Amino acid sequence: MSTKMRDGLITVAVGAILWFLPAPAGLKPIAWQMFALFVATIVGFILQPLPMGAMAIIGMTLTGLFKFGTTANILSGFSNSTVWLVVSAFMLSRGFAKTGLGRRVSYMLIERFGQNTLTLGYAIAASEAIFSPATPSSAARGGAIIFPIIRSLASAFGSEPGDTAKKIGAYLMHVGFHSNCMSGALFLTAMVGNPLTANFAKEILKVDITWAQWGIAAVVPGFLSMFLIPLGLYYMSKPEIRRTPEAKQIARMELEKQGPMTRSEKIMCGVFVGCIALWATSQYSKLDATLVALLGASCLLLTMVVTWQDILEEKGAWDTMIWIGVLVMMAGRLSQHGFIKWISENVAAKLVGFDWLTTLVIILLFYFYSHYMFASLTAHTTAMCPVLMAVALGAGCPPLLTALTMGFFGNFCACLTHYGNGVAPIYYGAGFVKQGTWWRINFQMSIVYIAVWLVIGLAWWKTIGLL
Repeated sequence: MSTKMRDGLITVAVGAILWFLPAPAGLKPIAWQMFALFVATIVGFILQPLPMGAMAIIGMTLTGLFKFGTTANILSGFSNSTVWLVVSAFMLSRGFAKTGLGRRVSYMLIERFGQNTLTLGYAIAASEAIFSPATPSSAARGGAIIFPIIRSLASAFGSEPGDTAKKIGAYLMHVGFHSNCMSGALFLTAMVGNPLTANFAKEILKVDITWAQWGIAAVVPGFLSMFLIPLGLYYMSKPEIRRTPEAKQIARMELEKQGPMTRSEKIMCGVFVGCIALWATSQYSKLDATLVALLGASCLLLTMVVTWQDILEEKGAWDTMIWIGVLVMMAGRLSQHGFIKWISENVAAKLVGFDWLTTLVIILLFYFYSHYMFASLTAHTTAMCPVLMAVALGAGCPPLLTALTMGFFGNFCACLTHYGNGVAPIYYGAGFVKQGTWWRINFQMSIVYIAVWLVIGLAWWKTIGLL
């Protein structure tokens, strides 16, 4: 039996077992059966006997066939603004890659700050932070833009997998990976799961998260964490090379090869800055984040910086559109049939005696470390977010704070393993760090992150009125 066949049978078996179990007391059979189909779809996302898009289409079809919703209901996810926010952000990301602006900015930072290993680490972290608002794919941001630069820098310093890895290569790989994980938490549009989390919050917690709200809540703990990444890893990974004047020379040479900024790069830069400005001032402009992203993508198309053929070739955007649209729809069906209300009431009854803050911390820690069981941030978000949000709701946790913190923790939990997100296998697979060292250092950094977000973060959120 092939692996794909086995995984397909497991997916079907999980759904069938749940389907035929009696519905728990107080829950309608249709709600329990919808939950069984939802779980089977998530298991399919995790095991992937078929690609995620294909599993999503099958789940959507079965939702209609079993009368969990009308045809209009099951197609409603594709009209959701969350879906189009992600698709539009992918279009902006395409512009970064095509124009070469991403590499130019990274090399400019390295040329300016690359005089020693620590400041080189900060240049890498800064690159991730700069690109994150308009690059919803962590694999595209880290794997296509940052990693090739890091890999070439390591080789330039004579650091290769094996005996010379500790010269500088291992340190740079750690910094690149952790910066990638943390940068996804900084902005609503920085990781594809963030808008999905926001949509779950709207369905379950009845709160709308704006781009500005997310950014303001993340700015202090997020950028403090980004600051601590190069510094903390400097002592945990201990690079042997401390001075890196060659890095500035390499960056200068690469910039000379690129030549002056092209028309396309200038337009891409202007569109990017314009989108950030409009997202950040949406409370004044009254422009929805999705509309701003569509406006940016339209500007790139009108100026031919990105062509329609480029958009058609952006497979990640259309694949994401399918499975996010289906998940949005299925989460809506679960809520419509009463499953979310039932689980929040029942779990809340078992949490009597705990104050809401203790409950929220427990939920966040469970959410974070349960990522050891997942090889996809999206699958993790989809599987855990709706249920844990319902638990938090039943326990009286502030809805907006709950939604935002789950969004934040649902990003940097990817730092734990060498399979935690799309970019993890790229950095780990470079061969500079042994698996035991990778897991040990990543766990140590996870404690740093949790301390920052639950101590400094809570103080900041109280200051801005989330508590």
